[in-house]
Amino acid sequence: MHTCRVNTPVTPHCSRAKGPGRDQLPGVWELGGKLSGESSARELTVPLTPRFCIMGLFDVHAHLTHPQFTVDLGEVLARARNVGVTSIISNGLNLQDNRAVLELAAREDLVRPALGLYPVDAVLRDMRAAGVDYPREGEEHTAEEALSFIEGHVAEAFAIGEVGLDGYWVPEAFWSRQEEVFRRLVRLALDANKPLIVHTRKRESRTLELLSEMGAKRVNWHCFGSKLKLAEQIAALGHYVSIPCNARRSESFAKLLQRLPRERLLLETDCPYLGPIAGERNEPANVKDTLAFAAELWGLPVVAVLARFEENYFNLFGAAP
Repeated sequence: MHTCRVNTPVTPHCSRAKGPGRDQLPGVWELGGKLSGESSARELTVPLTPRFCIMGLFDVHAHLTHPQFTVDLGEVLARARNVGVTSIISNGLNLQDNRAVLELAAREDLVRPALGLYPVDAVLRDMRAAGVDYPREGEEHTAEEALSFIEGHVAEAFAIGEVGLDGYWVPEAFWSRQEEVFRRLVRLALDANKPLIVHTRKRESRTLELLSEMGAKRVNWHCFGSKLKLAEQIAALGHYVSIPCNARRSESFAKLLQRLPRERLLLETDCPYLGPIAGERNEPANVKDTLAFAAELWGLPVVAVLARFEENYFNLFGAAP
């Protein structure tokens, strides 16, 4: 486990094969003397100087292939690097998006690909055939086509996600088929020894039942929106819960940061959504704000909180951020 005493190096488990050495990354910091849990999000923008061997900030759930990033993705990634982000997991939603995620990860060393099938996309063709409206534009494919692509490229995936169950947009008549697709994706992840990144809405309890039944242990729950008691059950099973960047203005996410075991928490953006400021586009650099907020809530130095999150990342994904 990492230690975080001032002026004491923290040795990372490993480093990525490509890119600059860890001692050259902007994530290797001393935060200008602002090490107390009282540091604000703004204080993380002060100049950083090499001091600690820290693996880096991360974002376990982003959508960098979203059209909102088409024009300035290079600048978005540069801002992430500048605040010490060394790993962004870009999650796929469907066949077309999975292709784009793999292409992006091949170009950008900062990006790690997660291949998935959004729970609505898993049954969208069936919903359309039954006359159910869903506000989605773009190319559509069958679940079988999407599953076949993921199966054929699973070796390239850092994780399987996002996947799950949705009862908000999806009528109950399609739940059985949705569960069938989800089971196949979970089985694929288990067979390939890949972690799962789960999205579920209004079907959290059933999602937990299926994951428990199938023996899935390496699981991150993204943007968890159900009751705290269920979140505590999820953490007790050894699963992780990632906290988005709107935590400072969201009572429910702040409560998760305060009440869940710290060894079960991760950082995410869900960008371009759920940013620190309502109505503004979110981006990976904003994980620094959630890091600072966690330090305030826990009453710990920022570097100690970062080491905790890094350890959690490593324990789930089996790689350094």
